[in-house]
Amino acid sequence: MVLPRLRESFRSHLALLSSLCTRMLRQVLHRGLRTSFSRLGHFIASHPVFFASAPVLISILLGASFSRYQIEESVEYLLAPKHSLAKIERNLVNSLFPVNRSKHRLYSDLQTPGRYGRVIITSFRKANMLDQHHTDLILKDGREAYNGHQLGGVTVHSKDRVKSAEAIQLTYYLQAINSLNDMVAEKWESIFCDTVELFQKSNRKVKMYPFTSSSLREDFQKTSRVSERYLTTGLVLVVTLAILCCSMQDCVRSKPWLGLLGLLTVSLATLTAAGIINLTGGKYNSTFLGIPFIMLGHGLYGTFEMLSSWRKTREDQHVKERTAAVFADSMLSFSLTTAMYLVTFGIGASPFTNIEAARIFCCNSCIAIFFNYLYVLSFYGSSLVFTGYIENNYQHSIFCRKVPKPEVLQEKPAWYRFLLTAKFSEDTTDSEETNTYESHLLVCFLKRYYCDWITNTYVKPFVVLFYLIYISFALMGYLQVNEGSDLSNIVATATRTIEYTTAQQKYFSNYSPVIGFYIYESIEYWNTSVQEDVLEYTKGFVRISWFESYLNYLRKLNISTGLPKKNFTDMLRNSFLKAPQYAHFSEDIIFSKKYNNEVDVVASRMFLVAKTMETKREELYDLLETLRKLSLTSKVKFIVFNPSFVYMDRYASSVGAPLQNSCISALFLLFFSAFLVADSLINVWLTLTVASVEFGVIGFMTLWKVELDCISVLCLIYGINYTIDNCAPLLSTFILGKDFTRTKWVKNALEVHGVAILQSYLCYIVGLIPLAAVPSNLTRTLFRCLFLIALVTFFHCFAILPVILTFVPPSKKKRKEKKNPENREEIECVEMVDMDSTRVVDQITTV
Repeated sequence: MVLPRLRESFRSHLALLSSLCTRMLRQVLHRGLRTSFSRLGHFIASHPVFFASAPVLISILLGASFSRYQIEESVEYLLAPKHSLAKIERNLVNSLFPVNRSKHRLYSDLQTPGRYGRVIITSFRKANMLDQHHTDLILKDGREAYNGHQLGGVTVHSKDRVKSAEAIQLTYYLQAINSLNDMVAEKWESIFCDTVELFQKSNRKVKMYPFTSSSLREDFQKTSRVSERYLTTGLVLVVTLAILCCSMQDCVRSKPWLGLLGLLTVSLATLTAAGIINLTGGKYNSTFLGIPFIMLGHGLYGTFEMLSSWRKTREDQHVKERTAAVFADSMLSFSLTTAMYLVTFGIGASPFTNIEAARIFCCNSCIAIFFNYLYVLSFYGSSLVFTGYIENNYQHSIFCRKVPKPEVLQEKPAWYRFLLTAKFSEDTTDSEETNTYESHLLVCFLKRYYCDWITNTYVKPFVVLFYLIYISFALMGYLQVNEGSDLSNIVATATRTIEYTTAQQKYFSNYSPVIGFYIYESIEYWNTSVQEDVLEYTKGFVRISWFESYLNYLRKLNISTGLPKKNFTDMLRNSFLKAPQYAHFSEDIIFSKKYNNEVDVVASRMFLVAKTMETKREELYDLLETLRKLSLTSKVKFIVFNPSFVYMDRYASSVGAPLQNSCISALFLLFFSAFLVADSLINVWLTLTVASVEFGVIGFMTLWKVELDCISVLCLIYGINYTIDNCAPLLSTFILGKDFTRTKWVKNALEVHGVAILQSYLCYIVGLIPLAAVPSNLTRTLFRCLFLIALVTFFHCFAILPVILTFVPPSKKKRKEKKNPENREEIECVEMVDMDSTRVVDQITTV
């Protein structure tokens, strides 16, 4: 019995020793990092001029090159998955049926979009576009029109003959062999749209929607031009609010210049990153509009947190010592959150990301965040030193003029006394020394009102109920998430792309795009069993097929379709394709002569149109996958292709991959950084908070009609970091607090970090609001996602966490202390409820 007890005792002592060693290691690392940042702050405070001027010079030198930036022209390069089967299929199709062979035909764009002009024509009165008047006006060559591609809003007879059509789509293809031809073709497309619009003005009976191969690219980049005015407005609002947030009635301790310089720090980092991107051959695209908002959310919080730490330092200390204390207090948390940004966006910038726009965005964000971190340390740190000397010399925070003593101010006018109000140290007692900055509006609001209100016993049930409602609606939206590969979601609103896409959806949505069905090997077309297989594969589609037409041609001649190979091929070449009505099918067949002059069909193509109730991207992708699976198991080797497949193929997995990889990397970083924080429970709470925020953002953005596309996924990656940015200091202060009650430490955490969170949140929202007015679908998605991220994170910081932390671990039991030989018991802080009042007060009961 003794031996098992000894073993159990040994194991318990070993576990305790291991826990103590781990805790000691964390404390050593934590203190070592704080000491390092303290020395760095002291060094920067000793050389403020250098650290203030160097970032400015670097930004000017690198940012000057951005004036000659280049724009990415290819939308497919940015938004289509890089590695997809559709691109391989397109190369195979192009090798078999070059575009030049079909440049005058209807379906040449089935291989590659190329250069073309397209127009949808409808009537204002919903009249039949096939009547004599409209036909003479639009169609003059009597060509055959195909339902679903050229005719929309179709009414058919009982024998599948078209009775009427509400819309006609015409396409004009151009040949661009070299760069000169391409320039001419691009100019032709511009004139084509102008000509169509001019024709529209002179013919009021029809409505025309022009579209060219350049329209998507032009309308995608148009977002940058139409958003300039709104971004400028947002910048002015942020500057104004940042100055106000750092101001207070005390003209000496007010720091309005630091609000402006904090924004300037973010701007310098963004300019430096833009210069580096341009010098390394990077090209600009409209998705870059989100980078300044990422910088704004991260950079401004770091500067406000430093300012908050400055206000906690003692005024009788030297500026260098105060700066060292600020760096020791705030830079560790800021460094860890910056590392989280670099890791999550770095994973998104890796080759694992299959969407090039997302990869480039993440890469550029990493560069901007890295320089923002350096500039906050150097430029903003030196700015803090300069304003510190102004404060220590009792100079006005704006005009830098020496503030007179109170007895001198009494002789001045009222307006003069108002502008130069300040509290001098000799007029401040020891009990008032720590309350110097409590006259700040936000500090006063949190400390005197909000902290007591949110921790009130009668408020907590309503917050918990509100959180349950939040989870319920988030779950409802999460179950409805769908991927969005619609390219109209990335362009400006009042554009040709939107008008054309809307008309196409209205009149041509009952038919799928024309799908090319390519048989890329020689098969026994004359064999009746093969004929049945091919017809079976294309069953259920509206077919435009040389093969089916040829079989019907033989039946009309009372000739069996099961001819010998030579007869079948000779009849195809010399009779069927020579007939005028079937001559165009010669472009759909590739013949080859063998060594014995025997002619064989080595490849051919057909065109399929699926009739659906309403064409959606998900249905079209399912159709593509079904046909691909069929091609793997069928006896006939074929592929299917349409240019839109390039954007849809593997889009769902490609667009979600950066978010998944970033989440995994964030979890790993939180796990391994447990040794850098004083308590690993901080990382546990951070993980739960991030999961709650991301879950809510995904759910609510779905309810707000935002699809999971490239832009929203990038915002969600940012949401991980934004949540950690704001919640980590709160959780750290609460979990590391000892003695006292949970409620007391929740209040303390809000008082210490709540002001910085509130300041950065207000500035961020004010800068974000003008983005909602930009007439662009891209910025609409950007605004809705970023707004939800900021709102949900703010809700967690100021409501959910303060309430939940008051009744869940870690506990705040005070350790027993032996204060004298009599071993007096500890003084325990407990939370008591006064039955005669509705307030919850902290009473100290001495035992």
